[in-house]
Amino acid sequence: MSKRFTRILVTLFVTLALLGGGVTLYGDNIRKLFGASASSLTGNHEAVASGSEGLQRKSMRTFGNNDAYGDSDTGQRASVPVAQAPAPSGAPQAINPRTDVREDALSTFAVDVDTASYTQFRRSVTEHQLPHPSNVRVEEWVNYFRYAIPAPRPGQGPFHVALEAAPSPFAERQHLLRVSLQGRHVAKAERKPTHLVFLVDTSGSMQGPDRLALVQKSVKLAVEGLNPHDTVAITTYAGGVSTVLEPTPAKERKRINAAIDALSAGGGTAMGDGLELAYRQAVRMAGSQRVSRVIVLTDGDTNLGRNQTVETMLGSIRRYVKEGVTLSTIGFGMGNYRDELMEKLANQGNGNCYYIDSEREAQRVFRDQLGGTLEVIAQDVKIQVEFDRTAVRAYRLLGYENRAIADADFRKDDVDAGEVGAGHTVTALYELDLTGEGDTVATVRVRAKKPGDSEAAEQRFVLNRNEVKASLDRASEDLRFAAAVASTADLLRGTLTTDERNFSRIHSLAADATHGQEDRVEFLTLLGKLRQLLAPRLASSSR
Repeated sequence: MSKRFTRILVTLFVTLALLGGGVTLYGDNIRKLFGASASSLTGNHEAVASGSEGLQRKSMRTFGNNDAYGDSDTGQRASVPVAQAPAPSGAPQAINPRTDVREDALSTFAVDVDTASYTQFRRSVTEHQLPHPSNVRVEEWVNYFRYAIPAPRPGQGPFHVALEAAPSPFAERQHLLRVSLQGRHVAKAERKPTHLVFLVDTSGSMQGPDRLALVQKSVKLAVEGLNPHDTVAITTYAGGVSTVLEPTPAKERKRINAAIDALSAGGGTAMGDGLELAYRQAVRMAGSQRVSRVIVLTDGDTNLGRNQTVETMLGSIRRYVKEGVTLSTIGFGMGNYRDELMEKLANQGNGNCYYIDSEREAQRVFRDQLGGTLEVIAQDVKIQVEFDRTAVRAYRLLGYENRAIADADFRKDDVDAGEVGAGHTVTALYELDLTGEGDTVATVRVRAKKPGDSEAAEQRFVLNRNEVKASLDRASEDLRFAAAVASTADLLRGTLTTDERNFSRIHSLAADATHGQEDRVEFLTLLGKLRQLLAPRLASSSR
């Protein structure tokens, strides 16, 4: 071997070594520059660590603060495949602990009408995978289903709250409390004029029948549900951004559908730049007497765009919210979907986060529930439950970790909270340790603003001890079914012990409370598939 050839080989090996070291040392920064790392999408937020064993003071976080979004696995690792969405980074997000009423009698949270977490679970299990535990949000599972809640009476306010309590099937001497809120309905003819800007992800990853093709069907469904003089605009983002349809009256269906049909996928994913363009379109039509909303439709795979970070994008969204523009995020596809980012954007934009896994779900979101999405009846809606220290020993709120509000902020009207649309329902479940004494179990207060107002009004509802059901059999089907759904979510988060007895109780609860509703019957089918996926764990726990 010649000396010259030897020198070439040595130079090559040294160069490769330096390149390898550079990737090791600086690879995450390189990925962040091009938007490829999960941390560049979610931020590097610390979560509040808290155990779920024993009684303790609950953690106090304010909804809207980024630290409220813990990123990561909250439960045990599954022994079967987990859905291949990238796992969030950071410390495990705390699951609400059991709280001693003597230490803290107040539980405060912002409402949540999102349902993306449940729809992702359905798709994952259908494809023989478990959802990542960090993507399981109990409240979104419970609120996917409809419950029989009376509408508010004239003069009562925007909400009626139904309270119900009964013994728990999972622990002796423990009860379940259901707090359900029903918003007033608004007829289609009574809705405010609406301007929708659809921001469509047309990057290369959106190719496929469950992505762009399903987006196109979804947008058409939404347009069909608009009033004739409502307006629609369509913007897109891929490697660049563009407006493919200027504001157009909804009655010009042929022109709008032609723009929808012309959409095609290819290129990069500059979401941040696309959002800015869509907001500029929306803010032109914003006003106190008009709904102006941006609806993002994406598989969530994004590098954000030039000079964009999550924080700058959230800051931009906050500015536009103040100008009267709201935001909804709609997810499609699996594998590269950024669930935590989509939820964050929707929360910051005073909107909703949904996930579409089928044409039937598209009809549910864009046809059946469109009125609730468009017509907001109350803003910054907070719920505070005050437990009677004589009647209640301890409590635990199931879910709503991302929606926690400091108790002292309940009556601070400048503190951000959730929005409720026309006809929306919100349900929360608590586990209670009752003492058997006292007359009042809990007082529930709901505080909310009329759209555009700066001051909130408050409603008050009371659950007396003599109203607590003596047995679970005497409880409503709604309470039993909601308990089955919430317990399944808790099981996947690692909060409820995964064993055959618990699974049998969950199945029995759900089976006796389907009431012939299609979504509830489907949940039973999903339970059967989930049971098969968890079979190894169930078998080991029964030994």
